[in-house]
Amino acid sequence: MYTIITPKQFLRQAHKFFKKHPELSPRFAKIINDLCHDPFQPHLELHPLGGKLRGCHAVSLTGSYRITLTLMITDKEIILLDIGS
Repeated sequence: MYTIITPKQFLRQAHKFFKKHPELSPRFAKIINDLCHDPFQPHLELHPLGGKLRGCHAVSLTGSYRITLTLMITDKEIILLDIGS
């Protein structure tokens, strides 16, 4: 089981995001629950990012929005970095 870490910056961004998109809150909760159990489940569509976000990964929240995260496999930690388009 993985530990989810939510820095203050992510919490601020998530608060703003869910004010605009409250309908996505249940989907976000399900994705976080699935990430805790196994981030490599195919339906999460976990994929590495390139460019200046190299070293980070993302999962799709919807077709337009994603959650950016750092996945530390050795420590079994997932650090949430950003949510949005």
